[in-house]
Amino acid sequence: MKIGLTYDLRSDYLAEGYSDLETAEFDREETIESLENSLKILGHRTDRIGNARRLIERLARNDRWDMVFNIAEGLRGVGREAQVPAILDIYDIPYTFSDPLVMSLTLHKGLTKSIIRDAGIPTSDYFVFEGDLKEDDITLRPPFFIKPVAEGTGKGITPDSIIKEKKDLIPACFKMFSEHGQPVLIERFLPGREFTVGITGTGPEAVVVGTIEVHLLPGAEQGVYSYANKENCEELVKYIIRDSLKEPVVKRCEDLAVDAWRALGCRDGGRIDLRCDENENPYFLEVNPLAGLHPDHSDLPIIAKGAGLGYQALIERIFASACKRIKNRA
Repeated sequence: MKIGLTYDLRSDYLAEGYSDLETAEFDREETIESLENSLKILGHRTDRIGNARRLIERLARNDRWDMVFNIAEGLRGVGREAQVPAILDIYDIPYTFSDPLVMSLTLHKGLTKSIIRDAGIPTSDYFVFEGDLKEDDITLRPPFFIKPVAEGTGKGITPDSIIKEKKDLIPACFKMFSEHGQPVLIERFLPGREFTVGITGTGPEAVVVGTIEVHLLPGAEQGVYSYANKENCEELVKYIIRDSLKEPVVKRCEDLAVDAWRALGCRDGGRIDLRCDENENPYFLEVNPLAGLHPDHSDLPIIAKGAGLGYQALIERIFASACKRIKNRA
């Protein structure tokens, strides 16, 4: 097959003057090279397209592909991860990972938790601050946890995201709202262990790849899987592979993750993040239906490697899931 590759290359945006924070979710050259090499090993021809603007230019020149392997995050707006899938849908070109509806929904953490809660899946109590909040409106008990409602890679998350006193919540929300220009998700803070579950497949065929526990090292910002901790994960974070056959809490995490994946309609591959309360009960935090694919730095390949799957096999699984969806549609 002729496979187009859509992505946002971090170095391109940095060269245009965007900041490290603005480009935090974008891909390194090594990711594109690793993905391209994996697809070539599978026997396919690859064509580097680039970001959504480049995709539009190529389509206008009447270029077409049998499939697009899409990892483009987009730059602006709550629907930014849906931009490339929406463009490809217009031209009826199949692609990997989730559709525009799922991509837009899951980037908004408040709306995602609403769907999860309605599906009967455990998630911490929450509400969304949209610029107008009085102390009488606060129905949750402290401590609280706050983060921008539509960011990834831990952007906006610092130790200050943990709010211990009710009186400090409103000022902290206004500050975050001003700094990030978007609503703020307010949740009950969960003090327990944090896990990430890797998943491949779609619908009934979705399966767990493996689970890691996020363990913060002494030099890390404590209590939060923050932007700084993620950016410097090689020095600040230890990822521990956990076995669901040995730890009941891991089995509960994996079952919860698969239920959430299916309830949200996610496709092909990604991650579910969970955190436990003080009694080791796991709760859904958020989903990443467009998980990073850097072979050494990104959580999903780390999970696959720990589970004995390997990077090449992970890409093959994701691609096979997309091909099966397309064949069934035809």
